[in-house]
Amino acid sequence: MFEDYPEILTIGEASKLLRVSPITLKRWEKKGKIQSIRINSRGDRRYTKQQIIALLGQETKITEAEKSPFEYQDWEYK
Repeated sequence: MFEDYPEILTIGEASKLLRVSPITLKRWEKKGKIQSIRINSRGDRRYTKQQIIALLGQETKITEAEKSPFEYQDWEYK
């Protein structure tokens, strides 16, 4: 899956791999969840493939942990 991608990814490529919008990547960057490499005078963002793969692994763990937060709680319906 990742073999087709270069070592440095554009914001579009990274967002496609993570299945989030480019705006979400920018928000994550502000929160310190991910770090971009700024290039050229426009300040275009680039991300390392290793960083995205690591984030994918982390997101999978978070998703698994948060998958069913109410699974073990007893609920009374009134």
